[in-house]
Amino acid sequence: MGKRTDGEWISSDELEKELTLSYLREKYEAGTLSPQEVMATIVDRSIADADMNIWITPPSLDLIQPYLDRLSSLSIADAPLWGIPFAIKDNIDLAGVPTTAGCAEYAFTPGEHAGVVERLIAAGAIPIGKTNLDQFATGLVGARSPYGDAHNALRPELISGGSSSGSAVSVARGQAVFSLGTDTAGSGRVPAALNRLVGYKPSLGAWPTLGVVPACASLDCVTVFAHTLADALAVDSVVRGVHAEDPWSRNVTRKPAGLPARVLLPHGELGFYGPYADEYRAAWGEEVARLKEVCLHENIPVVEVDVTLFAQAAAILYEGPWVAERWADLGPFIEANPGVAYPVTEKILRSGSAAEYDAASVFVAMHKLQQFKLEARKLLRDAVLVMPTCGGTWTREQVLADPISTNRDMGRYTNHCNLLDLCAVAVPAGDAAPETPFGITLFALAEEEGLICGAAELLNAASEGVGAEAEVAAGVSAMVSGTASAVASASAESASPVSTTLVAVCGLHMRGYPLEKQMQGCGARFIREDESAAKYSLVKLPTSPAKPGMIKQQQGGAAILLEIWEMPLEAFGGFAAAIPAPLGIGKVELRDGTEVPGFVCEAYAAEGAEDVTALRSWRNVVPL
Repeated sequence: MGKRTDGEWISSDELEKELTLSYLREKYEAGTLSPQEVMATIVDRSIADADMNIWITPPSLDLIQPYLDRLSSLSIADAPLWGIPFAIKDNIDLAGVPTTAGCAEYAFTPGEHAGVVERLIAAGAIPIGKTNLDQFATGLVGARSPYGDAHNALRPELISGGSSSGSAVSVARGQAVFSLGTDTAGSGRVPAALNRLVGYKPSLGAWPTLGVVPACASLDCVTVFAHTLADALAVDSVVRGVHAEDPWSRNVTRKPAGLPARVLLPHGELGFYGPYADEYRAAWGEEVARLKEVCLHENIPVVEVDVTLFAQAAAILYEGPWVAERWADLGPFIEANPGVAYPVTEKILRSGSAAEYDAASVFVAMHKLQQFKLEARKLLRDAVLVMPTCGGTWTREQVLADPISTNRDMGRYTNHCNLLDLCAVAVPAGDAAPETPFGITLFALAEEEGLICGAAELLNAASEGVGAEAEVAAGVSAMVSGTASAVASASAESASPVSTTLVAVCGLHMRGYPLEKQMQGCGARFIREDESAAKYSLVKLPTSPAKPGMIKQQQGGAAILLEIWEMPLEAFGGFAAAIPAPLGIGKVELRDGTEVPGFVCEAYAAEGAEDVTALRSWRNVVPL
């Protein structure tokens, strides 16, 4: 139990079992709950669930306390993840804590945090421990760890899914608000589906993989598990962006949530497997019917397509030379320590050293994959593909008795994703059987993450039985802000109308940046992410600190990512008057052709300023 600030004790039962960002922030801001109490309860819960094999380095106050102490130097208003507990898959570095990758003999203690962990901690999040995984992130079942197979959060006799098994179960069991996983072939999605969670897999390189033990370095992604898409995207907003020391990171902007021009479904019958194959088949049929009804309401065409392409691409991962990439990274350790690795894991890793995987075979596979990518780009442009996340599940005993074929089945609808450079989000879709969740995954092209977000919100709105159009607008706003404050502010405004104006913000006044306080001080509230018309250049002014200048062009230009805020008119005049030249407030044209007041820059300032238009967002110029 944790002790309240008033001297009373909080029990594990008093804290919500389903921890979310909005729930904890509301409690923290109201002063009815402290991070110290939350962490103490999490430690209690982890001890109670010790036989579920969730953790390799379990939560402890000794580990957590330094991060709790740091909160005193952070303002909750300035730190979007202030006091939010998160779990870390044990192939991702947390400074001062061993990284095992599920193999004690491989373990090392890093001196620095992984890139994503560093960004989360800077935003106020609290790392609580390192979670169990399929050894060396090789597997989709959660039953390939010498630390024990992590139990399913809902039905312990079933598998939890891998390789990010412990990460998913920690969230599902109320021991973290969110957790980090990794995803090379589906490890950030399968455990989400089997434990009734959201699993968000960003585009390749969008989140840094610096400080992650590689599985296939060219395909690895860090991912997040959470109860809601809003929480997953709050994490995304903090960790996304190029890392100067990560050779695999790249600039991939998540555009504002929007609806696709088409929704694609697999043509024909899909394959289902395991002891609940019939139930999974029925659940997929029900979800397809629901999806078609929702799309009909929104006038979104639903098109059935041949998905052979995706199966062919998936086959390259484990039936082609990409297995050699795992061997390239882990082979020296396996050769030096024969028999140390989990038996089935070592067998899979050693398959990458086969003589057939020579240099020529790699290029043959690369050329074949490039053609698949071209076909996928044509098919998925402005579209979202929906597939089951899993075609079934297995008992833990079944997997242990037949570890290869059961694992292969779990990747049937996931393995293609990173090879084809797609983004994905796995979302719950009811239960196939009692306490046996079913889930679907939405796929889109790497640069169209906004489409999977908008489509997921649409489906969530429909499942809650509300007007889809209104709910999507509200859901997207709350999704982006990641807190309950936007909803609360909207309620307050409806009770007491105040004259307001929208303001387009493109730099230091955006969320998380130093001048956000000025917006809040004027009574402004964040509304949504948006983008300008494709008519602007963006320059980095040589000021201290550096500031952005958005200049409208007579010809050419690009769409610049913005935030739209709403500010009381009585504060707007003084706010605008205080903005120093060459910046000012003018009319900013948005992508839909409407104009709103917003930050603009006089054209003369472009001389001597760095042109950063290609980056399209100040967050990509000066990451938080």
